[in-house]
Amino acid sequence: MPVTPQQHGLLLDALAHQGTGRYVEQLHWRWHGPLDTERFTTAWQSVFDGETVLRAAFDWQDEPHLVLHDRITPDVVRLAHGTADWEELLESDRLRGFDLRRPGLLRATLLDDEATGEDGGSTRILLTFHHVLLDGWSVSLLIQRFYRAYLAGGALPAGDRRPDIRDYAAWLRAQDTTPAREFWSTAVPQGTLAVRPALPGDPTGQSGSGRVQTALTPEEADRLRGWAATHAATESSALNTAWALLLGRADGGTGPVPVGFGVTVSGRGIPLDGIEGVPGLLMNSLPMAAEVDPAATVPQLLAQLRDQALDMASYEWVSTGQIHEWTGRGAGEKLVESIVVFENYPRSQDGLEADLGAQGIRVELPDAAGSETAFPVSLLAFRDTDGSLQLVVVHDRARLSDADAALLLDVYARLLRDLPEVADDLTTVADVMETLLDDTLPTMADRPPRRRDRHHRGHLARRPRHPARQGRLADRLRHHRRRPPAPTSSKRAATPCSP
Repeated sequence: MPVTPQQHGLLLDALAHQGTGRYVEQLHWRWHGPLDTERFTTAWQSVFDGETVLRAAFDWQDEPHLVLHDRITPDVVRLAHGTADWEELLESDRLRGFDLRRPGLLRATLLDDEATGEDGGSTRILLTFHHVLLDGWSVSLLIQRFYRAYLAGGALPAGDRRPDIRDYAAWLRAQDTTPAREFWSTAVPQGTLAVRPALPGDPTGQSGSGRVQTALTPEEADRLRGWAATHAATESSALNTAWALLLGRADGGTGPVPVGFGVTVSGRGIPLDGIEGVPGLLMNSLPMAAEVDPAATVPQLLAQLRDQALDMASYEWVSTGQIHEWTGRGAGEKLVESIVVFENYPRSQDGLEADLGAQGIRVELPDAAGSETAFPVSLLAFRDTDGSLQLVVVHDRARLSDADAALLLDVYARLLRDLPEVADDLTTVADVMETLLDDTLPTMADRPPRRRDRHHRGHLARRPRHPARQGRLADRLRHHRRRPPAPTSSKRAATPCSP
């Protein structure tokens, strides 16, 4: 079956960065109580047998497409306590990556904790998967189905056929893109957008991917949500508002500033029955554009971003490459250099806690290790089980140093804490920006020149295929098919915390 336009762009970028861990994502958690390895493996086999996406692989001999296999064996490995360091395991497994030509782009590694003699001990579970085929929503669904299979002795009962990636691909092919083209050609204004969340800076001298984390307390998070609700907006719109303020302030202009940053959407708001339960790459990154006007009030900026998000929802299925073309951007012209990800996919065990507990098992909620993407700066946010709002910045250390990433997150968190206290109906954008002094703001370097730079564009800036270019793209893909994986010696900052 053909790849989706979104997969096409990600596949090119992933092949251009083999051996770096780009788009390789990881979820990990602890399993308390008895864990039968054979039953664990059999349960995953049952999930693989029932999910088309887990038996898919890519082929790009001519044009890129997905090959669906009848049956594969899941990769499950269990390591005894003391045989591996957890942080080193996370890093090495991420850099190991995947051969995208082989099915099974999800694997499980189990690392036993030191035996305590109580409650059957505990085991760390690591799921590693590739984003070109699966998103976080998908893996959450797969984990829930795995638990049901494990509770049933390792096998899921056969049921009626559910929609899968084939149905989604067919739905996409049937869409008339004319309304989407008309919307996106006006939703993103012409001209240059302010896309950096930091002031211009010098090269950092650092390399790899870094990560910093902080949190709003449950009380602070509730105040932020309440402030947004008083203006008929959501928590995610409040997060976008604070980020847009940073982009506008970093631009340094005195008048209205058009800003652009990426946002994520579930991709599951389309009119296709059962789409909420379809695993695959449906989650999408889209450009959010807004005008940050110092004379406007902060609630007006919040409402602008709220309305933009609502309007985008009807066209969340288009690829960012299509949007780049429809807005008339050149190949090197950026729509975004950062992305705000508000994680809202299912994180619970779907009511299975009692059933697991009856077998002496308690499982924690999965944490995400974070992955390297094409974005120099990614802001990840989610509500933790205690009600706190966790905030994580994953950054390209060559562009944003560790110290500046920490400063960026500190300034952003301060904005989120202050907005509910100070941003009433009379508070202007200028009032807030005046509190953000230059000497308190982070700096960010230009993108360093790279060889074969065409391979390193973020997927929000990638143009889609055109008939005249298909041969050249196919040649590039065949070239990568023959190349051996790149060396896996690059390092990133350890990411032991959840996003």
